[in-house]
Amino acid sequence: MEEQSNYKEYKTETREFSGKKKKVSVGSVLGGDILKEDFVIKQSKLIILITFLFVLFISNRYSCLKKLTEIDRLRTELKDIKYENLVISTQLTTSSRQSQIEVLIREKGLDLSGSKIPAYEIRK
Repeated sequence: MEEQSNYKEYKTETREFSGKKKKVSVGSVLGGDILKEDFVIKQSKLIILITFLFVLFISNRYSCLKKLTEIDRLRTELKDIKYENLVISTQLTTSSRQSQIEVLIREKGLDLSGSKIPAYEIRK
């Protein structure tokens, strides 16, 4: 019998709202009766403000994580593009050498030859 009284004390506790003692039970919280209490009504603006700030905080965090993911993706893409640029510039440098051009001319069977006279600049 003593265990049942301890259970009731655990289940319901007394709190003071506006100087009055009222019992708050699990059923009143789940049923929504606690929303009719004077304390909750007086503090409703604060509860709404805290809820709004909480939602704002969550949305800001989500937005930041989304932007960080985008930054990481762009960094990876930039790294890949830089590597591709290096490969292409190396191929261009290799293929534009005079010796490589002479080899390509011979392979194609063109009747071209390199100049025997060095280039010079005409001045006025």
